[in-house]
Amino acid sequence: MALIGANELKKKLLIEIDGQPYNVLDVFFATPTARGASTMVRTRLKNLLNGSVLEKSFKTSEKFAEPNVELADVSFLYSDGEGFHFMDSATYEQFTISVDGVGDDRFYLTEGLALQLFKFNGRAVSLQLPLYVELKIVSAEPGARGNTAAGGATKTAKLETGLEVQVALFIKEGEVVRVNTQTGDVMGRA
Repeated sequence: MALIGANELKKKLLIEIDGQPYNVLDVFFATPTARGASTMVRTRLKNLLNGSVLEKSFKTSEKFAEPNVELADVSFLYSDGEGFHFMDSATYEQFTISVDGVGDDRFYLTEGLALQLFKFNGRAVSLQLPLYVELKIVSAEPGARGNTAAGGATKTAKLETGLEVQVALFIKEGEVVRVNTQTGDVMGRA
């Protein structure tokens, strides 16, 4: 198994630290001004087992193992008291991830959504959502006339998954909007 050097880290790379798989979210190389000091690699990492995000700095000489993680193309089936159920698109094998394991990603899951699932040592542990999902607005307060004086006025809308977002005043109940899964921002009508 090849080792990955800290100077080779980049976004979306998977590494193993202390036996735990991590997804690299951000990488920043900090070059010191003092002579003889080594370059530091500052990272933001997401633990694939529990979803926690941590910031950690490494020396460029540090090395990491590649975790035994597979990415499987899956589709979301349904959720119940046991958790969230997914089906592998290639093998038709079904996986369940607990409510805690899915976390806030549940607000972006609709029946039939195609996404990717991380499997660590053969066990489903985490989701990789698509960048954008399309969700229907189930309730939105009406936009009042005269609210646009400041420009870019928004109102609160509730989506079919329970997520509350800010939308432009002209978007109405029943419309489908495109939502960024990383920021939770509405990108416009679908």
